Amino acid sequence: MAHDTAHHESNTKRIWMVFILLSVVTIVEVILGIIKPAFLIETTVISMKLLNWIFIILTIYKAYYITWAFMHMEGETKGLRRSVVWTAVFLICYLMFILLTEGDYIYEVFKAGHKSWDF
Repeated sequence: MAHDTAHHESNTKRIWMVFILLSVVTIVEVILGIIKPAFLIETTVISMKLLNWIFIILTIYKAYYITWAFMHMEGETKGLRRSVVWTAVFLICYLMFILLTEGDYIYEVFKAGHKSWDF
């Protein structure tokens, strides 16, 4: 009986690198959330504070990297990677657009002093 003598490669270094990268991004988010720099709070981009945009971008990056590393997407075919990532990116962008548009509309309605809906 022939045995395969291929050695299993240890992923310890890769796991630590993923852990360090995700930890650094999380630490940056926590520090920004605690400090809340004035220039990030006062700057508005598309009806939302720049600090919130940074949180959204860092969270999407973490989600992408978790998918890439722990769901082993780096070893998959290009078509599968694109179908998973592009679908998620499209849905996230679409959801953000809807939430920001509707949220801004409702904010403006209540800001103008309308307290009830008139159907």
